[in-house]
Amino acid sequence: MKIIDSFMYFDEDLILDIRLNTLNKFVSKFVICEAKFNHNGINKKLNFREENFKKFRDKIDYIVVENQPKNLKIIEENDTESEKNSKILDNALIRENFQRNYSFKNIKKFSEEDLVIINDLDEIPNLEKFSYKNKITIFKQKMFYYKLNLEYPDYTWMGSRICKLKYLKTPQWLKNIKPKSYPIWRADILFSECKYHDLSFINQGGWHFTNVKSPEDIDHKMKNFLHHLEYEKSGLNSEDLKKIINDKKVMYDHLADKTNVNKWKSSTSLKKANVSDLPKYISDNLSRFKDWMD
Repeated sequence: MKIIDSFMYFDEDLILDIRLNTLNKFVSKFVICEAKFNHNGINKKLNFREENFKKFRDKIDYIVVENQPKNLKIIEENDTESEKNSKILDNALIRENFQRNYSFKNIKKFSEEDLVIINDLDEIPNLEKFSYKNKITIFKQKMFYYKLNLEYPDYTWMGSRICKLKYLKTPQWLKNIKPKSYPIWRADILFSECKYHDLSFINQGGWHFTNVKSPEDIDHKMKNFLHHLEYEKSGLNSEDLKKIINDKKVMYDHLADKTNVNKWKSSTSLKKANVSDLPKYISDNLSRFKDWMD
């Protein structure tokens, strides 16, 4: 029973290096999917370079999404501002889901008994803690911002998910599964794509290294990823981000209600994590990552 690790790629070589080295002894194949367009629809150059990861060449399947999805919503001239914004958000989601699911045709070549991890690149599961029991397992992960050892305190990120290929409907389906095990007698699970009963969780299930980038690179990323419209309307820019990072504050309030207009102005302070709480590859190579440690 092999483990297949599938994720999308934008330009995150620092985190990719940590991911590949951390998971290498567990994973048989890394399926990396990069698109020639951003989630806002603007074309982009391909950033992945195989020569930067020669050690893993035989384990990497690199997939390129050449064309945008065909089911994008058309923005009409007479659309209201609200209708335009709704379509922009919907199209960003369609592009993201399309890219994530694009790897499925590659994943299908493996045995139906193989295990498939679906996650974002910056969500690194702790496979030391994993043993196969339930159809779906979700990894409860610590969350880190800006630096590899700046932790979002008292917050659990429900990140990486794993199941056997024979149970995997699509990568996006697994990503959408709600992080809650529902009783089998609940009738609504029969009609829901995101509610599941045969599900387990792994505590200390890994690390979510979000926005471990310079302020300028975070700004570039935020303008091009799924929630780009929300970020643009927040009014934040690279100078604002520089101050937020220097103050060691979370840039986005993950605990805020979706309708909370202040969710981009969190007051939560980050705390310095112990090196022992990080992946061993980081703690064994502190000099290599000194610029990304607080």
